Amino acid sequence: MPLSRLNPEQSAAARAPLGYNLIIASAGTGKTSAIVGRIAHLLSQGVRAREILLLTFTNKAAGEMTARIAASFGKEAAQEIMSGTFHSVAYKWLKSLNKNIVLKQPAELKTLFKSVYDKQMAAEFNRAGLRENLLSAPALYDYQNLFENSAQDDFGEFLAAKNPAHKANAPLYEAVCGEFRDLKTELGFVGFNDLLIAIREALSDPANAAERARYLEVLVDEYQDTNPLQNSVLETIAPRSLFAVGDYDQSIYAFNGAEIGIIASFERRYAGAKVWTLTKNYRSTALILSLANRVIAHNERIYPKNLEVVKSHSPREPQLLIFGDLYEQYRVIAARIGESRFERDQTAVLFRNNSSADGIEAMLRELAIPCKRRGGNSFFESREIKALLDILILLINPHDILAFIHILEYAKGIGAGSAKDIFDACARLGGGNMLRGFLSPDPNAVAFEKNKVNLFGDLAAKKTFNNLPKNFENHPILSHQNITENGAKFLSDFHSLLSVLISEENPQKSLNIILRSEIFNLIAETLAKQRAIDKNKTLDQNKFEEAKERIFVKAETLKQLAAHYASRERFINAMALGGGEMSEGSGVNLLSVHAAKGLEFDEVFVIDLMDGRFPNRKLMNQGGAIEEERRLFYVAVTRARESLYLSFAQNDAYKNINYAPSLFLYEAGLLEKKLAKNPAV
Repeated sequence: MPLSRLNPEQSAAARAPLGYNLIIASAGTGKTSAIVGRIAHLLSQGVRAREILLLTFTNKAAGEMTARIAASFGKEAAQEIMSGTFHSVAYKWLKSLNKNIVLKQPAELKTLFKSVYDKQMAAEFNRAGLRENLLSAPALYDYQNLFENSAQDDFGEFLAAKNPAHKANAPLYEAVCGEFRDLKTELGFVGFNDLLIAIREALSDPANAAERARYLEVLVDEYQDTNPLQNSVLETIAPRSLFAVGDYDQSIYAFNGAEIGIIASFERRYAGAKVWTLTKNYRSTALILSLANRVIAHNERIYPKNLEVVKSHSPREPQLLIFGDLYEQYRVIAARIGESRFERDQTAVLFRNNSSADGIEAMLRELAIPCKRRGGNSFFESREIKALLDILILLINPHDILAFIHILEYAKGIGAGSAKDIFDACARLGGGNMLRGFLSPDPNAVAFEKNKVNLFGDLAAKKTFNNLPKNFENHPILSHQNITENGAKFLSDFHSLLSVLISEENPQKSLNIILRSEIFNLIAETLAKQRAIDKNKTLDQNKFEEAKERIFVKAETLKQLAAHYASRERFINAMALGGGEMSEGSGVNLLSVHAAKGLEFDEVFVIDLMDGRFPNRKLMNQGGAIEEERRLFYVAVTRARESLYLSFAQNDAYKNINYAPSLFLYEAGLLEKKLAKNPAV
């Protein structure tokens, strides 16, 4: 029976009289047990399962809670409880009301939004000429979503508060958003926010008064991350009893519209409300919890709480690791993980920004330590890293046609079909060795088979291209009819690069050569442009420069990794080692702090605790707040059960940046005074 396993505080909250109850459940205090206990209490008191509504942050959490109820009260009772996220519950509820809706994913709706945006902007330009500094379609779509989450009435006022520079264009933006809403209505499409707006409107209809009153109690998990739109749905339901569970110190979703004021104003908004506090922490050691509390105490205390640590064994002191260089930090931490007594899947490396994960992921792979990464693409899956490795692979294995085709994808005017023809031709010119045929073709060999003539025309015809080096201008592969001037230039540059690389066995020196080459500069520019072009096909120059810099930072990480290998083949084999394990999702957890929410691990490393990175000053300048960054730090630290390491680097040698330690390290008492230097932002 779930109630029998509760401590006195959890039991008191679970058995609270019907009404408005707020349960302050700090990290590790057993909020899930309290919620399951509450449902068990309601059922034992005669409340029918179909009169209970459970709203959770994820559908997985709802499934876990109802599974525990099923173990005590049977599957049938558990299935009668309406449970899930706000969006999933709204969808099921609307369907039960016979509402004809077609739910569309954000990617689909963004495409539809862009079509409306392009049409409206074209008409506007024809009337008034081009307006400067307009929001892109994706940016406007995001603002519209935030506006809906805010439950405000005036988009112009909302936008002016969020981004004053765009206030003058608010009427134009409102027209786009209005037409988009009308088009969705016409097509019967709804997005996630539309589900909440629709259920709120349906329940506001007097004809649905009985439907609105069907639930005796509504339980809300992660209440601190409720946004105003979700809260407006709760207020429309107006439940006779509300059981809200959350922790204001773990409110970290302001960027997605969450409003901490909702939990802070609970007692004011609900007459007769009672606040229950869970104070027994079952997760972390006393020293870890003490450190977390020292930092979070710098935020305004909304509800008082004094946590008691239940663990009684001798705890390990949290450790601060200080490094001179960024990559030294990643290398040493990877080595520590390799020597750790904890199981791999019980170790986590947490970071504020996804870019921090690349270095640690690379160093873990070097040591053949399996890991899994959430909240971003794997370092080794990024196209720039694949391109670098593909070039090295061709030097080791000239028969790897996929590596060759992948590189030629970046050449203008050479498609995959032509790339395969060129590969086959080089193999014939090299007696079966593509690399030999590309660099030193046999003058007596035939590049292209005669049976290709019907497909491509006369492939043997002499073609002339401008500005090619003497040692390449007569290469037989240039007779391929589909090769353009740009394609010939790419092949010439690739030929020059491989000609130098062929005699360099050291992988780090090889990467140095590649990074200085025309080929990699073209690859970097191509990828940077793709990542900096808005959905309306406009290149954002600032984003382009930032994207290109990140590409070279990733390349520098790979180069650092290559320093320990004397041969290209050993390096490539080491990079391939462990790839299957990583894709299987086993090993060390690499997580953004947001992705780590709700999880716990025996050992936790929080990395890159430099001012500018954590706290993230750039996001703070865009409307964030130091209080939210501090709550993120609190969440990161309280993921640890036994062992906690906090680390920062004083310098990034590649970018030539000096870093100051994070403010939070001083607040934690790990550093005594600020260093006399400006923080890196």
